Amino acid sequence: MLSKLILHPCGSLLPRCASRVQLFGVNALHRRAWKPRFRQSSTKANTSSEVRRIFSYIGPEKKTLIAAIGLLGVSSFATLVFPFIIGRTIDTINQSATKAKMMENLNFIVAAVGGIVVIGGAANYGRVYLINIASQRITNRIRSAAHSAILKQETAFFDTQKTGELLSRLSSDAAQMGNSLTQNVSDGLRSLLAILGGTGMMVYTSPQLSLVGLSIVPPVAAFAIVYSKKLKKVASNVQSKEALSNGVAEEQFSNIRTVRMFTKESQEIERYSDTLKLVLDARSEEARKRAIFFGTTGATGNIIITSVLYYGGVLMADGLITVGSLSSFLIYAAYVGISMSGLSTFISETMKAIGASQKIWTLIDRQPSVPLNSGKTLENVVGCIDFRGVDFRYPTRDANILSELELRIPAGKVTAVVGPSGSGKSTLAGLILRFYDPSAGAVFLDGLDITEVNPTSLRSHIGVVSQEPVLFSTTIAQNVAYGSLKPVSSADIEDALRQANALDFVRDFPSALDTMVGERGIMLSGGQKQRIAIARAILRNPRILILDEATSSLDSISERQIQEFLEQFAAGRTVIVIAHRLSTIRRADNIVVLKGGRIVEEGLFEDLLKIENGVFSDLVNHQMRHNDV
Repeated sequence: MLSKLILHPCGSLLPRCASRVQLFGVNALHRRAWKPRFRQSSTKANTSSEVRRIFSYIGPEKKTLIAAIGLLGVSSFATLVFPFIIGRTIDTINQSATKAKMMENLNFIVAAVGGIVVIGGAANYGRVYLINIASQRITNRIRSAAHSAILKQETAFFDTQKTGELLSRLSSDAAQMGNSLTQNVSDGLRSLLAILGGTGMMVYTSPQLSLVGLSIVPPVAAFAIVYSKKLKKVASNVQSKEALSNGVAEEQFSNIRTVRMFTKESQEIERYSDTLKLVLDARSEEARKRAIFFGTTGATGNIIITSVLYYGGVLMADGLITVGSLSSFLIYAAYVGISMSGLSTFISETMKAIGASQKIWTLIDRQPSVPLNSGKTLENVVGCIDFRGVDFRYPTRDANILSELELRIPAGKVTAVVGPSGSGKSTLAGLILRFYDPSAGAVFLDGLDITEVNPTSLRSHIGVVSQEPVLFSTTIAQNVAYGSLKPVSSADIEDALRQANALDFVRDFPSALDTMVGERGIMLSGGQKQRIAIARAILRNPRILILDEATSSLDSISERQIQEFLEQFAAGRTVIVIAHRLSTIRRADNIVVLKGGRIVEEGLFEDLLKIENGVFSDLVNHQMRHNDV
């Protein structure tokens, strides 16, 4: 009987299976150990290239930003004209021969100033509005690209990444980049225009004063360029520490019941506080460097004004400059000083954005080792699954979970997998779904190495009900419909729920199908969640069905009803039952017993019980003593 089951044919596809094995040869059966295949953006990348890449996300917002820049030019022009008019006003008051003439000139100047104020205010309003709209769109574009890249990564990627850190990339880092492309650039351009325009007006008003006042600018500019590299480094460090802190908080919130269960609130509060200390240290270092940067550049404006005030007084005493011209010059000097501080802020914020962008580029550039849409598309699946010499270890572990596994799962039959905890039962399901690739050997579906199959196409033919099903924080109807590959009606959803013995309790809820299940289905009991998950698998109508202790949370009556339905539903499908409670596998066509990542026994239920001191018989006897069979 045992040999008959081991050599069970895969229908008419057995010759095809054999030919595939010969065709693929040794390379298909003995693959290299798992290695993450990805490309990351270099942390030593040239800053200018990083800036260019950030600006590449402007895309469709070019026209909006050009219009905003145009309005910026108008508002900047209005701002630069204002000091000139003030100077002329002062000179008019001092130089008018009669009061009537003075009033006439003042009326004209006030009218001109009023017009300029209105035009400048309207332009500034338009600039701010357009900039903010563009900022949100660009931020969304960056977030969408990063989110898409994250979801396309292989499962092993998520084994080593904290959810909170990934969320930090999507929130604060993306927002920092979006802001750098819009509001920060706008403020930087405004400061630059003010510096250039103010400098030009200073030279026009008094070349002698300009030479004295602007002599301090070149060394300060050189300092800003050199010091900005340090700001970039500390900004990147701050982003990393904040992502770490977010990751700890997210983990605590997600597992709050475990925290409560073991009364570890104080410990978790302390752990989060430790991460906040790291953030504070990083922020303090950033604050110190920013203080040096802004203190130095900010002092420039005061030095310019002081030097201009002193030398301007000398020139006015010699009759080489009027009071009005000196007043205009001082205001322009103040504009230039303030704008240099604004330009410093622009540089600082740009360095922060570059630091944040490096984290985003790492995600976007990373190539998944198991691409979602690469490989052959499966049109029709019979369901013959072969494990050939499979070794497997998880990327985060050193020891093999499976070793030289040889297993055939016949098409259209029920194969049960049992064994002690940690023997590799659930790992088989993960390999069939291609969540991971074997370290060595290969898994075949209908004679085709699944590493050559499009993973999305592969998974579309597989339905899964796990021991602890996870539901989305939405309605029951949407959770059930999630299993379908095409749009479904309420009648289809109700039919699936009826077959899963779930329709009665769903109808008892005030909102019925529209009942919100809460985060991860927390508003439902374990048995209710499991029946919703079964309905979801039923609606998918898969060719291959994986049941990972699918009825463990049900009462005995519900379990018997579901088992009877699953037996009917499984007819003609390839079913893999991962069992802990052995009462669910009595009528399986074949039972595979795993221990230490190897098959130690295989056969029918009654035949395996006859093996003296066998692993299976020991498991059954143990559960019988505990009334679990």
